[in-house]
Amino acid sequence: MLFHFHLETRATPAQVLTAFTDFSDQRLTTWRRTLDPAKYRLVEQGDTWAVAREGSAGTAIWVQLRYEWPDSRHIHWDLLDSDHCDAGTGDIDIHGLPDGGSRLECAVDHHDPRGLRGSAILLGQRLIGPVAFPRLWRSALDAYADSHH
Repeated sequence: MLFHFHLETRATPAQVLTAFTDFSDQRLTTWRRTLDPAKYRLVEQGDTWAVAREGSAGTAIWVQLRYEWPDSRHIHWDLLDSDHCDAGTGDIDIHGLPDGGSRLECAVDHHDPRGLRGSAILLGQRLIGPVAFPRLWRSALDAYADSHH
């Protein structure tokens, strides 16, 4: 189910890129409100890509994504596996703001649900995602900017 959202953050475009593409242990600190350490596992990584298994704390939901960042202004992911759907993609376009912060234009399209549970999860993401994702991501990115200035 496709949904779009945008957000603005104090993080510079370079900080946004680093926050999303750092697959070291720092990832668990940066995304501590959205990433469950028990579900997180880096599968493999190259210079401009990574495959990671991730899930949110407090849920039984997990995904395995292949992230790619072909340049400093775009992050893309393909869903390789999950417990609730069979296909999906995501895109984040990063735009610098005059004050040094960033505006992110985001699209998430996870689809082909696995059964009734998968349909319910995707419907929930479609309804709640456009509000929850920007709030959670802005909070994480602003905190990242504050700690990496």
